[in-house]
Parts: sequence; C-alpha cells; structure tokens
Amino acid sequence: MSELFVKVCGITTVEQLRWAIELGYDAIGLMRVPHSNRLIDVETARELVKHADGRIKTFAVGLTLEHVKPLQDVVDTVQLYEPAQVDSLALASSTPPESTDGLDYWFYDPSHGTGTRTEVPDWVHDVKAPFILAGGLNPENVAEVIAAYQPDGVDVSSGVESRPGQKDYHLMKAFIEAVRGTQQQ
Repeated sequence: MSELFVKVCGITTVEQLRWAIELGYDAIGLMRVPHSNRLIDVETARELVKHADGRIKTFAVGLTLEHVKPLQDVVDTVQLYEPAQVDSLALASSTPPESTDGLDYWFYDPSHGTGTRTEVPDWVHDVKAPFILAGGLNPENVAEVIAAYQPDGVDVSSGVESRPGQKDYHLMKAFIEAVRGTQQQ
C-alpha cells in the first residue's frame, strides 16, 4: 500500500457514513458484535452498504462468522477475531495468525475492541499480510504511533467519538488529517 489505509469502525448512521466519505477514509466498519455500543441491526447495515455505493469500502465486523453471516454477501470485507473461509477476510488478533493464507488484512488489536492502547511488539512486521493497527488510537496519538510502528494502515473507533457510540465529525476530521499529515513528511 502506498498510502496508509484508514478505516473508521462503528459507523451507525448515513450521516456518519457521509462524513467518512467526505473526509477521505478508505473504509468503514459496521459492528455486529453483541453488546457493542456500536451494534447495528442487519437492515441498517445493509442500508449503509447501499449508501456507500462503492465510494468507500465496507467491513462487517464480528467476533465470529456467525455475527456477520447475514452481511457477508453485501460487504467488501469480513473482519473477524477468528479465521474463516470468506471471499475477503480481515483477521483481528493480538497474536500472530497461524496462517496468512486468504488474509486481505491483518488487524493487530490487543484491545479486542475496547479502545485501549498498548505497546506493539516487533513481531507484527513478520506477519505476511497488510498490518493495520487498531486499539486506542485518536487524533492526538496517531501520528506518533504511525512513526513508531510503520503500519500499513490504522483503524479508529472510540478515538473519534464524543461519547460511546457517537461519532464526532471534528474528531474524525482531526484524525484523518493527522494520518495524512504523516505522509507529507
């Protein structure tokens, strides 16, 4: 990837989707994890994919394939915390995957969706799949994290929220500007 891949996870409304497109994010995540503040029903998720209309990549995010199965046929990528046989897989984990066969992306997420940031181990660069860093990122720390760990991309959720589950346009803008600013240097 020549330019850093930037995904905003936990999009719940058409307005937030439009912000992501307008601001230049590469992808959105549609949460299907039970008990998440960002959980959306299948019908809403399908409507958001329809509105995305190829202008931004769509990820259905679940812990297991069962969580995202109803969306698997309409999204660009399925993001899970376990391996699965799907057309486009993004595997999220805090440990090296046993295999990278069939992986389009590998999300290093030691927070398991909690938004907590931790140090990144050196072995992440040994994984033979695009390395996307997630967990605890926000507009204030993302440039430093990119400089320190050189990921192929970043994924943000709670770091661009004004309160749990509520995306904030100004924080989304500040985040993407901080990321793109690292590429101007």
